[in-house]
Amino acid sequence: MTQSEPIRILSVEDHPVFWEGLRFIVDSEPDMKVVAHARSLEEARSEFQAHRPDVTLMDIRLGEDDGVAAVSAILKEFPRARVMMLTTFESDAQRALKAGAVAYVLKSTPQTELLAAIRKVHAGRKYVSPEVAALLAESVTDEDLTARELEVLSLVQHGLRTKHIADRLGIGEATVNFHLKNLTGKLQANDRAHAVTIALKRGLLRL
Repeated sequence: MTQSEPIRILSVEDHPVFWEGLRFIVDSEPDMKVVAHARSLEEARSEFQAHRPDVTLMDIRLGEDDGVAAVSAILKEFPRARVMMLTTFESDAQRALKAGAVAYVLKSTPQTELLAAIRKVHAGRKYVSPEVAALLAESVTDEDLTARELEVLSLVQHGLRTKHIADRLGIGEATVNFHLKNLTGKLQANDRAHAVTIALKRGLLRL
């Protein structure tokens, strides 16, 4: 990506002060730009239709509108949309992620982390603020991860890469990646290393 092709961002935010600060932070970066701003679900759908942004930053509470409902509405019309929740509330993460949000970031997140999250989402990855991921992981137990998923995660913990895990377990690399995708989703982890960290904190793995 070149500077002539910045990440195009739609901000859905009904607090003027936060919105102005966010626009300043984003537009100060050479590789991203806020192309539109909406304050409600109706405006969000209209602005998305008009601008087709690469990434949408969505507040969870929009006056009388529900940000999670906005995610669902946008994805219903535009299935390839990549929506990040940007909020002060930790408690709605599971609901938002189930609705199709690809990231859940707290407004208290440091500026550098927020910008990094936007870039990760634009690159096709998911992101969850560490504090939120820890809360989500509290509801995950041994029963939620299959025996094979725990086996794969244990080998990741010990530094094995996909090919070596496949060789060790006698399965294909595609199957290993399938298990990794499932378990990182269940743990709401950003990547396999993050999944190991969460699993260790939850006692699903041991040092």
